[in-house]
Amino acid sequence: MSRPLLLILVSCFLITSCGHNSISVVPYPNEVTFERGYFDSSSSSVYAVGLDSLSVINVKEFAQMLKTEFHEVGTVPGHGIAFIYSEDVDDEAYHIDVRRKAITVKASGLRGFVYAVQTLRQMMPKVPCCHIKDAPRFAYRGLHLDEARHFFGKEQVKRYLDIMAYHKLNTFHWHLTDDQGWRIEIRKYPQLTAVGSRRDGTCIKRNVKTNDGIPYGEGMWYSQEDIREIVQYAARKGIDVIPEIDLPGHMLAALAAYPHLGCSGGPYKVWHRWGVSKDVLCVGKEETYRFLEDVLSEVCELFPAEYIHIGGDECPKDSWAECPVCQAKIRSLGLKDDGEHSAEHHLQSHVMNRVEEYLATKGKSVIGWDEILEGSPSKSAAVMSWRGEEGGIKAAGLGHDVIMTPNTYCYWDYYQATDVENEPFAIGGYIPVSLVYSYEPYSEKMDEEARDRILGVQANIWTEFIKTPDHLEYMLLPRLAALSEVQWCRPENKDWDRFLNSMGHICAEYQNMGYNYAGHIFGVMGEFEYDPENICATVVLKSQGNATVRYTLDGTDPGPDSPVYKEPLKISSTCTLKASSQRDGVMSRPLVQSFCFHKAVGRELTLTYGSESKFSPSSGLALLDGIRGPAIHKSREWCCWKAKPMEVVIDMMGAEPYSQVEVGYISNKPSQIFNPVSLEISVSDDALDFTRIAQENYPAEGEFEPDGLKSVSVSFPLTSARYLKVKADCLPQVPQWHHYFGRKASLYIDEVIVN
Repeated sequence: MSRPLLLILVSCFLITSCGHNSISVVPYPNEVTFERGYFDSSSSSVYAVGLDSLSVINVKEFAQMLKTEFHEVGTVPGHGIAFIYSEDVDDEAYHIDVRRKAITVKASGLRGFVYAVQTLRQMMPKVPCCHIKDAPRFAYRGLHLDEARHFFGKEQVKRYLDIMAYHKLNTFHWHLTDDQGWRIEIRKYPQLTAVGSRRDGTCIKRNVKTNDGIPYGEGMWYSQEDIREIVQYAARKGIDVIPEIDLPGHMLAALAAYPHLGCSGGPYKVWHRWGVSKDVLCVGKEETYRFLEDVLSEVCELFPAEYIHIGGDECPKDSWAECPVCQAKIRSLGLKDDGEHSAEHHLQSHVMNRVEEYLATKGKSVIGWDEILEGSPSKSAAVMSWRGEEGGIKAAGLGHDVIMTPNTYCYWDYYQATDVENEPFAIGGYIPVSLVYSYEPYSEKMDEEARDRILGVQANIWTEFIKTPDHLEYMLLPRLAALSEVQWCRPENKDWDRFLNSMGHICAEYQNMGYNYAGHIFGVMGEFEYDPENICATVVLKSQGNATVRYTLDGTDPGPDSPVYKEPLKISSTCTLKASSQRDGVMSRPLVQSFCFHKAVGRELTLTYGSESKFSPSSGLALLDGIRGPAIHKSREWCCWKAKPMEVVIDMMGAEPYSQVEVGYISNKPSQIFNPVSLEISVSDDALDFTRIAQENYPAEGEFEPDGLKSVSVSFPLTSARYLKVKADCLPQVPQWHHYFGRKASLYIDEVIVN
């Protein structure tokens, strides 16, 4: 959506969304009571009473934003906007009292004043009289940035911190090292940046076998002076900076600089491709531990935060299994396979525990990704749960502190819309704002003791496919607004409709601050459910701010004269729905959904092998609901099989003859999703003895064939057989040309169409 169009939509939204007894603030305060009247800030001075120096800086900047006078005073004035130190207010909490002639703000420290400033700036200029008592739900409210894959520089990182402060986050997780680049100066090891920051090119999109041949990384690293400047800037915003030095895997950039630290001795190259390199640190050598201690010693001097993140994720054990030095270390430590974890897994635990012990001598605690649970981790290590929520649930149950950052809600290199052809290229997946907002960090599987271990929530932005600041902010906003309410608001205070109504104002603020944000929230959201009683799809459409929604069913884009959506639609015939919100005559980018109503829709089905998708029922009901899947496989319309066939028996009831079966599938080879390699049709009158009546075989798609939504079909003589068996064979394993050769291939099917 173009920026001028977004500005018009935001302006129209803003006019309709502001009213008395409401404030457009994110995250929304946990306690607000309203009174009559307003405070007009247009000519009000700002005062500070008893504040520390960093709090004064923030309040003074607030006054500058209002273009008004600022004064430090000894007594509380009876007018204007006064920020007052009060030891009676808890850490990170703040109180705001808005009256017609004055606003008073109370907090006991920097963060409380920072958050009060953000709340007030969002309420300006005409502030409803109210009383706010606010404090966060979670102590840890984080955001991550990967700069190993693509580098953004000091000024953009400061801008990132500004965005975090606006949303009341308090922890910046800075991913500074990986296989594709080393971005932090370590003075004892200058080759880490001289060699490790540069790669000879970058693979093209998801095709890891390609290389664009464009050298990347010259000068793209942070000096220790840069680091100190950024850490100091973050501290002014009340933000802790946690660096990540990923180990013992994801270390290829370090090995390129110092090859003797690897098992083979090299030579190594900084990786130009994405994925996981099998070249990792040789942890049988004592010099490797000296290297890690030297590096981390300098890191600790630069970052005053309590935690250092030491990675621990995605560390292949292949080289250790073949390395005589590592095997000798395993024997000397008495490590053995235990049936659940290999000796090499326990060797990684030894590495992590040894690093943790060293960091403890520096007064630091460690965080690791949830893979550190694969072995025997120290109980004092905090766990960052990224592979769904199970790692966090397990870690909390074992007594670890936990930060929840599941990729199902918190990985924002995923798409935000299903019409991916109109989106910036992404790694895949689908996480819209609504899904982020729906996240609840406390799982039903957690008891109270485990819940007490949940420190908070974090979103992660990995940058394989994010190269520019504009793209970075587009992936961040407004999803961060939704996450901020997950992190800050008590569950009873979250309200999706209230949040949506606030977004016109918030996005107008983004616009004024020059931030690039995704405008999907001003479009139409759709819910599509199959109605078995009426054999139709029920369509519910919603727009932010109750804008008019217009739709078509013939595949054309809606216009000002298209039908107005007034109530849920009942779709019972093949068509393409398009729906747009209309504000002041401007139509949003349309929501698009295809339906295919065929002779098997709603029929009873039986699967030989249940669907393995995490997003749809294993029963495979989505195969016969007439609702077509989007161009993203991680959605409820897609059923999945891995190295097994999709084999379904459909009870056609003998009602109508049929002569063709079409199977809709998605191809996404970088994600190991391939086409069906055969389609076999059999029929029966008793569901016991089947006769094959048609079969087609298909070659596995090649490396350079385009991905996307596709189908295969087979025709046969007209039949009225009651039972129809459709079998689509999955490629047994990923082919040899693929980076993940030997893994199980996947088959994703959205609909079995019978005509």
